[in-house]
Amino acid sequence: MKHSIGIMEVKNIAKGFLVADAMLKAANVELIMANSLCPGKYIIMIAGDVGGVQNAVRSGRAAGGSENIVDETVLPNIHKDIFKALTGSTDVKNIKALGIIETYSVASAIVAADTAAKAAAIELLEVRLARGMGGKAVISLTGEVGAVNSAVRAGVSAIQEHGFLVDHLVLAAPHQSLHKALF
Repeated sequence: MKHSIGIMEVKNIAKGFLVADAMLKAANVELIMANSLCPGKYIIMIAGDVGGVQNAVRSGRAAGGSENIVDETVLPNIHKDIFKALTGSTDVKNIKALGIIETYSVASAIVAADTAAKAAAIELLEVRLARGMGGKAVISLTGEVGAVNSAVRAGVSAIQEHGFLVDHLVLAAPHQSLHKALF
């Protein structure tokens, strides 16, 4: 599996297809995701070696024009649990403390999730992407209270200066009924 990913979030669907095509033609990369998202945005996620992913993202930006890009990122060494969290296929059975990070973009959510997962001994529950949420994304994670606090702080720190943070919280002992709402 490739450990470097590139993500581009585009303001409209037509430009999204143009950007995706340019990215895939620019380098030997694998298309992981290319979908429309609320509210009429388009997300492209690719994987490959770092140089190829960086080249593909540069080519996508050039093709779409920076004025049409909502957010973008290259993560050279993505945490292994990100893909499970993106597909909702995590195998977490016990919710301890609960951490939530809400963002205005998909790319920033994945950056925050990757940073949080690397910062502390937590388990990612889900990275829910912009579908039915007005273009926002939400990360949920669990673990011991101290680890969840550290992970959420790190994830927030990674995206806060770019203006994509909506909100965040840590529930030290979430009510048992909330556990069902998470999956």
